[in-house]
Amino acid sequence: MSRRIVVTGTDTEIGKTVFAAGLADILGACYWKPIQSGLEGETDSQVVARLGGLSPDRILPERYRLTTPVSPHQSAAVDGVNIEIDALEVPDTGRRPLVIEGAGGLMVPLDRSTLYIDVFARWRLPIVLCARTALGTINHSLLSIEALRRRDIELLGIAFLGDSHPESERAICEIGRVKRLGRLPNLSPLTRDRLREAFVAAFKPGDFGL
Repeated sequence: MSRRIVVTGTDTEIGKTVFAAGLADILGACYWKPIQSGLEGETDSQVVARLGGLSPDRILPERYRLTTPVSPHQSAAVDGVNIEIDALEVPDTGRRPLVIEGAGGLMVPLDRSTLYIDVFARWRLPIVLCARTALGTINHSLLSIEALRRRDIELLGIAFLGDSHPESERAICEIGRVKRLGRLPNLSPLTRDRLREAFVAAFKPGDFGL
């Protein structure tokens, strides 16, 4: 079976969708967002298709498309939808790798008793943890690393997003005993060409098992 990687984050709105686009691009992978909360404007799948240059056949349909841009469990309640956890089975993409993007952070609830990290633990797929470099990242990152290890989930490493803060990055990697995969800087304007150039400069495909 092809390589399958989960991209998650220490928080919401930190840039993990942009990271997922760059990763899917350089790996020649398909992309899957199991649950999309918020349908106004571009969805995450549409952003990845645009920034990663992915053809429609490489964008797998979401299992749930929810209207309101809030936590999946709350958005599902607004829409009168029941998220069936057992329905969140990872699709087969044949020989192509698959990049899967979660929603928000690890502890985002999908229903009254299930967190996204519980689904990750069931999948048993390797995780890339995206972390912002701004103030507060050490605490959020180390808590996320600890939560993954408590559930025996494989952590490929941490990808930093934002301006360079070497001391924070060093502290997280040393204290958390986690591999630093690289850092994707803020890009303005954010285009496919600039993302690819920055991604290739910052990350090595071999670190993702390919």
